[in-house]
Amino acid sequence: MRAPSITALLLTIVVGLFTQCGAAQAQASRTWVSGVGDDANPCSRTAPCKTFAGAISKTQAFGEINCLDPGGFGGVTITKSIAIICQSGVAGVLVSGTNGITVNVAATDIVTLRGLEIDGLTTGLNGISFVGAGVLHVENCDIREFNSNALGSGNGINFAPTGVSELYVSDTQINDNGTQNGIGLLIRPTSSSATTTFVVSNVELNNDQTGFHLDGSAAAPQVSGTIVNTVVAGNKLGGVIANGPASSTNNMIVMLNRDVIVNNGTNGILASGQNTTIFVGSSVVTGNTNGVVANSPGIVSTYVNNQIDGNSNNGTPISSTVPLH
Repeated sequence: MRAPSITALLLTIVVGLFTQCGAAQAQASRTWVSGVGDDANPCSRTAPCKTFAGAISKTQAFGEINCLDPGGFGGVTITKSIAIICQSGVAGVLVSGTNGITVNVAATDIVTLRGLEIDGLTTGLNGISFVGAGVLHVENCDIREFNSNALGSGNGINFAPTGVSELYVSDTQINDNGTQNGIGLLIRPTSSSATTTFVVSNVELNNDQTGFHLDGSAAAPQVSGTIVNTVVAGNKLGGVIANGPASSTNNMIVMLNRDVIVNNGTNGILASGQNTTIFVGSSVVTGNTNGVVANSPGIVSTYVNNQIDGNSNNGTPISSTVPLH
């Protein structure tokens, strides 16, 4: 048998090298970070990366980044479906003068953030800044001290979708944000086509400038959602606010159920703008400057099973009542 030519041998070697290189650079479905990791590593369990930013480029879409141990893993920008799941001690995202986590994904994408401590060190812009479309889950996180005075900043979560989107926040603390106009949880769609739904469950929105603000005044989108089993307390300007434009054909609806809205400055609950309605059921509203305010044509409707008392001014009469079913 004739021996292979030198050219053939060299070609075989080159092809093998390229194949190995491609395999080494392939993205994994699950990657790992560690407080003692290195971003030069492949982010495997035995060779973890140091930061979320280092791991995300090595994680495939719809994959997952996990934390091996406690650490400070830095801010990150997310541009694809991914889950960051950290339940083994402190998973810190400490930033100064910037956003903690930026999410800019397409309408078909899903992002999950679980078990993170996101700290703006008093100068951070926004804890989580959502500027695309799609679905965002925030679970069991602690977001605090985003106090930048820059325009559009100082928010724990700044949810500003450009397209159809969904927001789910659960078992999360969003405290001590915004020294001037910042908000614990801000939903502010930037397009009239940015139809948005949200659920806020078992959340604390305390000692922010405003606890929760649904702002459709600029884009006039269709927005609806529920805040349930949530404490909104000690916020300097207001507790729960929903405001739309003076005229709109779309509805903005917030359902409050089993919430405690207490000791907020200015207004505990405020609805204003065309087709803007806040429904209130089984909730406590007390210790606020004004308990409930409906600025016409905004509407506040109650299921007549609330405790709205002990405010400096319990507020304007409820716009309408809804019978229990």
